[in-house]
Amino acid sequence: MISVAKTSFIAVIVMAATVTAASQASAGGLTLTSTAFSNGGTIGHHFTYHGYGCTGDNASPALGWSGAPAGTKSFALTVYDPDAPHPGGWWHWVLFDLPASARGLAENAGEDSSTHSLPARAVQGRTDFGSTSYGGPCPPPGKPHHYIFTLYALDVAAVRGASAKTTGPQLDKQMAGHVLAKAKLVGLYSR
Repeated sequence: MISVAKTSFIAVIVMAATVTAASQASAGGLTLTSTAFSNGGTIGHHFTYHGYGCTGDNASPALGWSGAPAGTKSFALTVYDPDAPHPGGWWHWVLFDLPASARGLAENAGEDSSTHSLPARAVQGRTDFGSTSYGGPCPPPGKPHHYIFTLYALDVAAVRGASAKTTGPQLDKQMAGHVLAKAKLVGLYSR
C-alpha cells in the first residue's frame, strides 16, 4: 500500500516534470540543424578553410531551421570560434537580413562569388579572415575548437546600419533589442 506522503511526492514530481517540459517547448521553439554534423559533432574536412595551412574546400555546411516565433521579420546567422588564440575569438561567418520566409541555407551558400545561393537581400558581413563570405575552421594544431553557429530571429526586416563591412561584434550590438529568439548549433574541429 502506498502512503499518502509517497503519493503526494510522486504527484509533485510528475507536475514539476510537466511544467519543465512545457517551458522547454515554448522557450526552445527555434531550432538550428545541419545535415553535415550534429550538435557537438565533428565538422568534416570539406567544410574547413583553404589557406593558412588548411586544405579544406571552405564550403559552408547546409543548415536548416524551424520554430521561428511570431513577429519574426528576418534572421541573422553567425559562426564564432571562442577557442581561437586571437583576442575576442574568431568570427567565421557574419550573415544577416535573411528573409523571414527562409528555412535554411544550401551547402556552400556562403561562398565568395556572385553565384552564391543566398536569398536576394541577404548580406554577408566581414569575417576575421577579412572577407565577406564563409570561412571554415582552421585552428592551430592541438585540442578541438568549438564552432558556434548561432541563428537569430529578429523583429526587423533589415538590421539598421549594418553593411558588408559589419563585423560579428558590430552585428551583435546592432541586433540588440531586436532578438526574438536564438538557436545554437556547435561543431568541433581539430587538426
